Amino acid sequence: MTDNLPSMADADSCLSDSQLEVLKKQYIREGEYVTEQTRFNYAWGLIKSKNRREQTQGVLLLTDIYREVPDRRRECLFYLALGHFKLGNYNDARKFNESLLEFEPNNHQAHALRQEIEDRVAKEGYIGMAIVGTVAAVGTIILTSLLKRK
Repeated sequence: MTDNLPSMADADSCLSDSQLEVLKKQYIREGEYVTEQTRFNYAWGLIKSKNRREQTQGVLLLTDIYREVPDRRRECLFYLALGHFKLGNYNDARKFNESLLEFEPNNHQAHALRQEIEDRVAKEGYIGMAIVGTVAAVGTIILTSLLKRK
């Protein structure tokens, strides 16, 4: 069952504008009678976009599918986690990914995504600490120079 989900390398790849346009046209063409498969495909394509606004739109569409179509929840969990990861919403990415792992504890893709999330959180934490350290050092230098003038 887990073999249908992509590897992290595939999941991180982006669709071209023309590929996304094909999915969008199909979604629009079906109008009010849009099928769940077309909705899912379009949401998947939006998440694989390079554009943050489109990624957000994909997450919103997948959230609707997740709530409305119980049979698609498993697939939605992974792509919701991936979408939130790409948007930098790491807490939400963790939440959806952990939900998937509760259902499928041996899901290799979800374990790989979990590691990617943790690595990104750690990296951004180190960057944040470096910025705070730099600001503190500059502040100390300025304060020292001001105190020496008095």
